[in-house]
Amino acid sequence: MENLRQRIHTLVEALPYIQRFAGTSMVVKCGGRAMEEDKLKRAVMLDIALLHNVGINPIVVHGGGPEIDRWMAKLGMEPKFEGGLRVTDEAAMEVVEMVLCGKVNKDLVATLVGLGVRALGLSGKDGGLFKARLRKGKVDLGRVGEITEVDTGVLEAVVGARLLPVIATVCADEQGRALNVNADHAAGVLAAAVRAEKVIFLTDVAGVRREAKRPDTVVSRLSVRQAQELLRTGSAEGGMLPKLEASIHAVREGVKAAHIIDGTSPHSLLMEVFTDTGVGTMITARAEG
Repeated sequence: MENLRQRIHTLVEALPYIQRFAGTSMVVKCGGRAMEEDKLKRAVMLDIALLHNVGINPIVVHGGGPEIDRWMAKLGMEPKFEGGLRVTDEAAMEVVEMVLCGKVNKDLVATLVGLGVRALGLSGKDGGLFKARLRKGKVDLGRVGEITEVDTGVLEAVVGARLLPVIATVCADEQGRALNVNADHAAGVLAAAVRAEKVIFLTDVAGVRREAKRPDTVVSRLSVRQAQELLRTGSAEGGMLPKLEASIHAVREGVKAAHIIDGTSPHSLLMEVFTDTGVGTMITARAEG
């Protein structure tokens, strides 16, 4: 009986958050080990299914780095990264598109459908959802792109039909050539375009660290200015770089908060959304108490 009372108490505690966020959009970027192991993947999709069924509109954006690496290894190709981004030549682009659109995307859709959610798999190419161009920088990253425009009407139609979009961030340029857009960057741009309440990045670490090599330096709250300082000083590295960049962009463009959390921790997504304290790092326009 006590266990039942605790369950009911937990539901009642969540009610104000459910009421507050009902009808809003939340972009959830799924990546890391939580997308590799079936048990973890199902647990994350279960959290997303719950958000969907209480009236929130989650939009899933996913990566698939480890799966891409495995297929590249099978084909005798060596993965290369610069600044947290995958260097993508023509051959690697074919693998990226095959894995993200043909395998990872459909696995996530099937998992959500199995949980009773009408999920729809999309790529950035579908319906002209994303327009993109080659990303320019000091290092030639090959067919790595950046989003220049989001057709929000595509998502409005999908969400309006009570379908849950699951998006692989393979896009096309003006000539129709495939581009590999980093999923973190895509999630930040998408969140801003749809005026999402939150953008949430699921990764393999507990949050943003003040010192990259020290797990005990995770911070629970950051302002945009503080996040920029971590980038400037080199305190963030590897895969955390695009997450911070995407968070900063989203919040600057009007998203109320960006969250970076450990997707391998059970129900971390729900704890971040439905509690005051949360479990990861929240980035907002200004530092909060």
